Amino acid sequence: MLINGNWADANEGTTFDVINPANGEVVGQVPDGDAATAKAAIDAAATAFGSWSKTTAHARSAILYKAWQLMLERKEDLARTMTMEQGKPLRAARTEVQYAADFLLWFAEEAKRTYGETIPSARADQRFIVSHYPVGVVAAITPWNYPVSMITRKVGPALAAGCTVVLKPAEATPLSAIKVFEILAEAGVPDGVINLVTTSNPAPVGEEFVSNPLVRKLTFTGSTAVGKMLAGKAAGNMKRVSCELGGHAPFLVFDDADPVHAAKGVQLVKFLNTGQACISPNRIFVHQSKVDAFVDTLQSRVAGMQAGSGFEEGVTIGPLVDERAVTKVSAQVDDAVAKGAEVVCGGNRLISNGLDKGFFYAPTVLRGVTPDMLIYREETFGPVAPIITFEDDQEALKMANDTSYGLAAYVYTRDISRAMRMFEALEFGIIGVNDINPSAASAPFGGMKDSGLGREGSREGISEYLETKLGGFAI
Repeated sequence: MLINGNWADANEGTTFDVINPANGEVVGQVPDGDAATAKAAIDAAATAFGSWSKTTAHARSAILYKAWQLMLERKEDLARTMTMEQGKPLRAARTEVQYAADFLLWFAEEAKRTYGETIPSARADQRFIVSHYPVGVVAAITPWNYPVSMITRKVGPALAAGCTVVLKPAEATPLSAIKVFEILAEAGVPDGVINLVTTSNPAPVGEEFVSNPLVRKLTFTGSTAVGKMLAGKAAGNMKRVSCELGGHAPFLVFDDADPVHAAKGVQLVKFLNTGQACISPNRIFVHQSKVDAFVDTLQSRVAGMQAGSGFEEGVTIGPLVDERAVTKVSAQVDDAVAKGAEVVCGGNRLISNGLDKGFFYAPTVLRGVTPDMLIYREETFGPVAPIITFEDDQEALKMANDTSYGLAAYVYTRDISRAMRMFEALEFGIIGVNDINPSAASAPFGGMKDSGLGREGSREGISEYLETKLGGFAI
């Protein structure tokens, strides 16, 4: 762990294992921190805030720019570490490292653009000036599914704004976090400005984050249930909160869309990261006139996917994160089949050719999914594509919005009027129109309803870490 510039063990010297989900092997051990460790890290961050918050924006920018350069230089090492502890294919891991580096570069630039303003007063002898200041110590909690980019998406803007940070990475992927913090430290981030607490028991650390008065901002990416709990406790202590939570993304294929093109898009985004992405399509609505061609294309592409270790040549889909994830996916598929869904392909755990040592589930396509099935209502976070048919636009829109989530949605149509109507009417924070990758460091990322609060990335991302101060001057 990194506490006040020192790489440290846990107080009692305790550690926990890091497991490769592709084969169940232990690939490392890291310190098992606790609430006392988190408090020490917060104290260090609070002490460092005084000087770091007074550094110039250009100085902070230069450090982030250096971190961006180092991350690109070490792309392969970071990618291999990610594949080892998270499971995604190496090619996908390399792509994530590039995406993570993009946030460092973007916020190196945005650090210099936290502009203020002057406001005309009704009084001739009064002037209003608005300026922005760093909020203070930031407690950050990141997930296992994107263990590098979710760190830079939070730490990048926090540092750019002049905040100090304490990070608790997911217990499944601490090795990636350690390597990111090594880069930040080498880039010149001063002692105490960034602190890293690894733990196998996140609850006490999270409790310290939301209760410690020195923490002024909590940023969390993870499940909706945990996010609501943390946000509620943080609100009780008047902390700033941003949460990027679960999703239940609809993917709408209208009657004027090319079903082959749409099916290719679904296959690429649905099975990305083995379906373990918050923007992964969870309900695929296809116009009844296009469903046969759509399913034929999707089935042929999904059936050709190769599961295995992300280090193996030709592997296109990796393991799920753990046994609980396999159990959840299996339960949803079994429930759907019991209620009348058809398994077009997949539908089973993979155990042959040594895959039984890991957490693999076959990439699956279900047809005939209906609202009474669990998979229609619950986020899957796994490699299952459930297909639902519809007859008209209003039916599709109603079904798409029929969820408490509101993160991402996708629309395939050639009709610009329909595309605009859907963009405006879908109750989601991110809409991909004929686009399966509506995300970039320069674009705001976040959701509505139970999918979270606030935005990450873009110029909005740094505002989450800034306080607004008004000066009224009588002259």
